[in-house]
Amino acid sequence: MQMDIQSQGFSLTDGIRDYVMKRLAYALAHGDAAMTRIIVRLSDINGPRGGDDKRCLIEVRLKAAPAVVIEDTEADLYVAIDRAAERAGRTLTRRLARQREFAPGMAEAPAAP
Repeated sequence: MQMDIQSQGFSLTDGIRDYVMKRLAYALAHGDAAMTRIIVRLSDINGPRGGDDKRCLIEVRLKAAPAVVIEDTEADLYVAIDRAAERAGRTLTRRLARQREFAPGMAEAPAAP
């Protein structure tokens, strides 16, 4: 699986990169076999003006399903990363459960009389 982390409006430090990788490794560990690529885009929308302007966009590309795209905007970049990673994990869990539920050949056999 490939992980691509990009930043816009500020420099991406090793500390932020490591934090993103650890949070996503924890939040998305259960779907590792189904993922092909993770793209993380971190940005500072308002620049030096402040406010709720730190955005974390996470795109998880899957092998046999549409991509999971989650975006969160907060005043603190680390909070935005935490919330987006948590939401991405929950969404991935639901998506994989539905995929298993409706997979061809996975229908229940009729009960014996």
